Formats: sequence, structure tokens, C-alpha cells
Amino acid sequence: MKHIKEIEMKLLRLTVIILMVVSFCMQTKAQSPDEGLAKQLANPVANIISLPIQNNLDMGIGEYKGSRLISNVQPVIPLNLSEKWILITRTIVPIVSQYNISAPGNNEYGISDVVISGFLSPKSSKVIWGAGPVVMLPVGTDDYLTTKKWGVGPSVVVLMQKNALTYGLLVNQIWSFTGDDERSDVNQAYFNPFITYNWKSGGGVGLTFEWTENWEANTSSIYLTPVLSGVTSLGNQNVGLSIGPRIPIGSETPGDLGIRASFTFIFLKK
Repeated sequence: MKHIKEIEMKLLRLTVIILMVVSFCMQTKAQSPDEGLAKQLANPVANIISLPIQNNLDMGIGEYKGSRLISNVQPVIPLNLSEKWILITRTIVPIVSQYNISAPGNNEYGISDVVISGFLSPKSSKVIWGAGPVVMLPVGTDDYLTTKKWGVGPSVVVLMQKNALTYGLLVNQIWSFTGDDERSDVNQAYFNPFITYNWKSGGGVGLTFEWTENWEANTSSIYLTPVLSGVTSLGNQNVGLSIGPRIPIGSETPGDLGIRASFTFIFLKK
């Protein structure tokens, strides 16, 4: 429990720092990062290398009122295939620390299953889109943090960017095809509508809707996350920051009001 509380306090301190920096970004004119860079971050298939670290803290989970911190390390790497096409790869590595969820007093910590997506996208199109496979790797380091199933399926994103607005939808579906026979099959869909408004300073406001549908268990998990975001620089390193509450919707969604705090390293091409 002490370990979990320490992690929660560190995330809360990080949240305060991010909130202060985001507020600064929204009120001032940035000299290097600008609206264009912020809009690239809002685009899941932008031709830009980035390393987002998304921290999600949820509390009051389940009958034991447990807590869970998931830090998603998500390197995004675009690969130029030709003059017209690009492949954007996104890998999500969840690092999980949870307490009082599997049983009273239990603490699980480690890596959960990794999800890798590839989006084939045209470099020039009125409607921005990307499509490709999504793969789930059962590499979880704790029995409570892994499905022990290999999964695969399609993933699609469609969005528009008009003036300061970015809005769109990301969808994927994962089916398991092999793995531990004693574990339940994976048949899960993810729906992610999003909208962001960016100022020329690099600051912005956004709203993300995340709906995970477990067709196998017939359960839904839905979160609404309004965020404040900003783009700034630490020395020569461009970074993106965002902060907002995670609001569970519906009786099946685990947890009470949570927090999302993200930190993104941006690597511009020279």
C-alpha cells in the first residue's frame, strides 16, 4: 500500500506541474512551438516522431475500492514508404501498479499486454485517414495484468483539421487467435471519438470519449476526458503537455473520478 500511495503522490505532483505549464502555454505566445506543432500532436497519423507518456490514475475500483495507475509509454514512429504513402506505427506499453483490486491488500505491479498498431496513410488527402492492423502481445509480467492471449484485428482512424479544430474517430477491434486455453478469449472493440481546439500559442482544449466494448463478457467501459493541453520546450527539446479528469460513464465502468496527465517528447526532423 505504501508503494501505491507513493506512486499516486508522484502522479499528483506531476499533475500540478503539468497544469501550471499548460496554463502558461495557453496565456503566452510561444516562440518556437506553435499551433502547427500542437495540431500535429492532435493528429494520430501525423508525420512526426513522438514519445507520449500517458498516466491514468483511477480510484474506487471494484468492491474493494482499489486504485490503479497505468502509465502508457507510446512511441509513435512514421515510416516513409513512397512519395504518396506513409506508415505510422504506434506501440502502447502499459506499466501498471494497482492495489486492492484482485483481493483486499493485494498489490500487482508490472507490464501489461503490449498493443502495436500500424496505420497506412496518404501523405496528401482532404480527409486525413489511416488504416492497418493492430496486434496484441501477451507479455504481461503478472497473471492479473495479462490476458495470456495473442490477438489481432483491424484499426482505422479518420479525422479532419479545419482552422484551429481537429476532430475525428479512431476504432479498432481485437480477436484472440491463440494462447492459454484456460483464459477467456479476447473479443474487444475500442471506439475513440476526439475533438481538439488549438490556439496559436500552442495551448488547446480537447474532449476525448473512450469506449471499450468486451463482446466476450458483454461489458462496456466508457470514459469521458476533457483536457487542457500545451506545447512548449525544455531547452532544445519540444514537449507536449496535457491534463484532465477521467470521468467514468455508466455503472459498468470501473472507478470513481480519475486523472489523466500526459507528457510527450517531440522529435522534429532536421
